Amino acid sequence: MPGALVRFIPGSHPPETALTEYYEVPWSNSKASVQGYSPRGMDVDSNGVVWAPLSSGHYASFDRRKCKAKLNGPDAAGGQHCAEGWTLYPFPGPNYKGAVENGSADSAYYNFVDRFDMLGVGKDIPLATGNLSEGLLVLVDGKWMTLRVPYPMGFYAKGIDGRIDDAKAGWKGKGIYAPIASRAPFHMEGGKGTTSKLIKFQMRPNPLAN
Repeated sequence: MPGALVRFIPGSHPPETALTEYYEVPWSNSKASVQGYSPRGMDVDSNGVVWAPLSSGHYASFDRRKCKAKLNGPDAAGGQHCAEGWTLYPFPGPNYKGAVENGSADSAYYNFVDRFDMLGVGKDIPLATGNLSEGLLVLVDGKWMTLRVPYPMGFYAKGIDGRIDDAKAGWKGKGIYAPIASRAPFHMEGGKGTTSKLIKFQMRPNPLAN
């Protein structure tokens, strides 16, 4: 606890020239107004901003360019020297009763940054698996969009990726994919014998687009 990101620069002749930078999630001993803990996954957008879902019920972004203190050396070894580089977005949905440090009761295992607008809501849009809300959580301009899977009930994603099959086909030629990949798929709607499935997500530019 609280978990961290590590930036590794090999240099020209590792390990002699290797340099490591260590950035902890803002925690109780930091001056940050919002605190979180335990990154679960990680992806990077085209601007070099790191995105990671946290066990505290937040989606965190880390932008190294915002850091004001020295980024390596003894003063940076503790990891709490760049709280200003972190932004924490509480996941949507309810929280636990009485919880004050958690962002949400929802749990996200993994995430994905849509660098090529494969979903259709913009480039560099971060997504996360809403493992307790049966959908994908999409952060667009600081606001949440939930893509909930209505059938079969029990959607529980353990990964996300995107694919462009035909760049000239508009929204029909691209999409985001996520598996229903619970360790116990028989807990989904359908019961015993139900197998894992791959779900394809696509967004029309408007409801009547074809």
